[in-house]
Amino acid sequence: MCGRYTIVVSIEELMLRYLSDLPTNRYHTPRYNVAPMQQVLAVVNDGEKNRLGELRWGLVPSWASDDKIGSKMINARAETVLEKPSFKTLIQRKRALVPADGFYEWKQTGGQKQPMRITMKDGGIFSMAALYDTWTGPDGRKISTCTIITTTPNELMADIHDRMPVILRPEDEAFWLDRGNANTAELTSLLQPYDAGAMRAYPVSAIVGNVRNDTPECIEEQAVLF
Repeated sequence: MCGRYTIVVSIEELMLRYLSDLPTNRYHTPRYNVAPMQQVLAVVNDGEKNRLGELRWGLVPSWASDDKIGSKMINARAETVLEKPSFKTLIQRKRALVPADGFYEWKQTGGQKQPMRITMKDGGIFSMAALYDTWTGPDGRKISTCTIITTTPNELMADIHDRMPVILRPEDEAFWLDRGNANTAELTSLLQPYDAGAMRAYPVSAIVGNVRNDTPECIEEQAVLF
C-alpha cells in the first residue's frame, strides 16, 4: 500500500514541474510525513490547463452515505480499478496526480519493522497516479477527496513491501490528466511498477510512525534499527 509520503519542494518548483497556476487556497509548506485523511496537494486538468490544489486523502465516492468511508479508501489497486464501483467510473474522467519526492514503507525484518524512505536517485519530484471525487453531505457541504493507485512492486520494492504506488513516467502525465481521454485500456496500461533502476531506498527513523512528527528529521538517513 501507500500510506505515507513526503513533498518538501517549494511551490515554485511544483508550478514549474506541472505548468500550473498558483494555488488560491494556501501557500505550500514542506511536508515530511503526509498521512491519510490529511489535505494533500494534487494536480488535475480543467480541460484547458493544469491546476494545483488540495484534496483530502481518502476517497469518498459521490454516492456514499457518509464520509467515514474515506479512511478505508486511501489506495486503489491497479489490478481491480475497472471492477470496483468506487473507481471504475472515476478512471474515465476524474484522474489526478499527487506530487511527491519520496514515500515511506515499513520493511519486515524478523519480528520488527524498519521504516524506509523511497525516492528517485536524483531526489526529484515524481507523480503518483490518483483518482478523485466530490461528495456532498446532507447539509450541503462538499468534500473533494482522492485515492492513490498502487501496483505490484518493482525489484527495489519487492524486498520491502508487496505493493508500491503507481508512479507515472513524466511523458505519460499529460495523457493521464487529459479529461477528453476515456480510453480505459490505454489508461490502465500505464499502471505499472516504475523503473527500479531510477529509484533508491534508505532507512529512516521510527519517528515517521507517528503522524504528528512532520519535521526534517523524518527524512534523514539512519542506521538500520534491527
